[in-house]
Amino acid sequence: MPTVTVSSKGQIVVPKEVRDALNIKPKQKVMLKIVKNHAEITPLPTNPVKAFCGIFEKGRSLTEALLRDRREETKIEEKKTTRLVRPSGVSKKRR
Repeated sequence: MPTVTVSSKGQIVVPKEVRDALNIKPKQKVMLKIVKNHAEITPLPTNPVKAFCGIFEKGRSLTEALLRDRREETKIEEKKTTRLVRPSGVSKKRR
């Protein structure tokens, strides 16, 4: 198990064997997570969009659910609007 020293600026160097095992590249971002009394290093994907694309393949489509909700909201908004808007033109009594 590799051991590292923390610099006066709070920096550490991730040992090569750990970088290789986690496939961490230069300039790549990593996440540090505190778990009880220790820290875990998790490399973040270099292309997050590509990495997370398709992770929700099973089950319902979130996009479809959002579009369905928006259609329902639009109907409600249209009903509210039609009650507030007066018909244009002169009333039949004044003709």
